[in-house]
Amino acid sequence: MSNGHVQAQVADGIARIEFFHPKGNALPGAILRELAATITAVSQSPEVRVIVLQSGGTGPFCAGASFDELVAIDDEASGQRFFSGFAGVILAMIRAPQFIITRVHGKAAGGAVGLIAASDFSIATNAASAKLSELAVGIGPFVVGPVIEKKIGLAAYSQMAVDADWRDAAWCERHGLYAKVVPDVTDLETAVDVQARALAAFNPEAVAQLKRVFWAGTESWDALLAERAAMSGTLVLSDFTRQAIRAFKTR
Repeated sequence: MSNGHVQAQVADGIARIEFFHPKGNALPGAILRELAATITAVSQSPEVRVIVLQSGGTGPFCAGASFDELVAIDDEASGQRFFSGFAGVILAMIRAPQFIITRVHGKAAGGAVGLIAASDFSIATNAASAKLSELAVGIGPFVVGPVIEKKIGLAAYSQMAVDADWRDAAWCERHGLYAKVVPDVTDLETAVDVQARALAAFNPEAVAQLKRVFWAGTESWDALLAERAAMSGTLVLSDFTRQAIRAFKTR
């Protein structure tokens, strides 16, 4: 994974899943596949009552898709396969029977916003601005769009998609992307720990049923997200997008 990793630890009914990549916690295909597999495996353990999703380091929470891999895509099939990696993580998250808390310690861009939206409860710091940067590089937030729209509504989602600029943490909390915002990382760790311990004490059958209620209507998303991944996989091959990504990388 080019020095990236996905790690999972379980203690007292709480599973902490961490992903890391040295380039701003970007998400290459290998990490996306491993993250989806890890979430699925952890969620099947009867010992796990709640899952915390977090990223490593002290920089961004996640820079989104790996631009190195985007540039390297050379046909529609590999393009669809890459973007399907985000679909795999989203589906693993919403279908886990446990609540997933996402710990957002820094900025979140592109696909990262989809991961946050796919969680059941997210806690962020004041530094955790978010943006959908896809349109600015010649594609669109097609794969992550359905889960973001379901979480924050069409109006707020379309604002993020059309105006590809940063939204501060207060905006994200106001529109429901973040459930709670705290001042700094120290407060974040405390808030996540308190929330995780509280959720781990709930009746797991009640949690699983409530989770199904939260994500009702997503049963057809396997096909929907595959279709959206194909859209992105085609667009990423265009000359416009290739030039836009190269220009973005040189900033």
